[in-house]
Amino acid sequence: MGRMTARDRRDQILAAAIGLFAENGFRGTTTKQLAAGAGITEPVLYRHFKTKGDLYAAIIEQKAQEGLSQAAKQLGPYLGGDDDEGFLTALAELIVDCYHQDPAYVRLLLFSALERHELSDLFFERHVLAFYQMVGGYLRRRMREGAIRQLDPNLAARLFLGMIHHHSLVGALFGEKIVRASRKTFVRELVQTFLGGVASNRGDGRARAESYHDELDSGALPASPLLDRLFEAGDRGGQHRG
Repeated sequence: MGRMTARDRRDQILAAAIGLFAENGFRGTTTKQLAAGAGITEPVLYRHFKTKGDLYAAIIEQKAQEGLSQAAKQLGPYLGGDDDEGFLTALAELIVDCYHQDPAYVRLLLFSALERHELSDLFFERHVLAFYQMVGGYLRRRMREGAIRQLDPNLAARLFLGMIHHHSLVGALFGEKIVRASRKTFVRELVQTFLGGVASNRGDGRARAESYHDELDSGALPASPLLDRLFEAGDRGGQHRG
């Protein structure tokens, strides 16, 4: 077997370090453990990374590049378009899959936030802030185009991302004991609920009325005088605004 190249050795160290940092945190992991985990001596470790902080920063950059590359692949086709459902579905699937496929990354993110060491701000900037800027930017553009009602785009991003992360984090920490829905069902219902709340008001009342009366005519809904009055009032309000 040939001698390992410097690049391969570096990748080996990073892979071992990710697991150790995810298990013990930054402060709870020693350079001795990092060297042993990679199957090398501490002098060899220092040859590639001068400090433990340099190694942790390299992990942050590697994970950031992997995350941004995957986000570009899955979300890129939607960023300049008007398929809100497609964009939000791809976004939700990306995050849910991260929790299932890369739990070490999730633990790193949690440890970084909880320990508040000197590199936690870098983790936030490269992983959290970059994502908010991308999602908030999309929502801001769609607000300008009138497809989404006016609100703080960062708040809208927080609302959507928060629902995904809470669901995924609870499942990762405790197992899913409350919401027993498939990944596909969860993502679909989440996206539809969010879009229903932020959709532009223009024409919404008329669309809901048409949907209600269609279901009423088909027998899917019982007759409701109260709903009739509400939709009639909504129609009149829409006509006045028009």
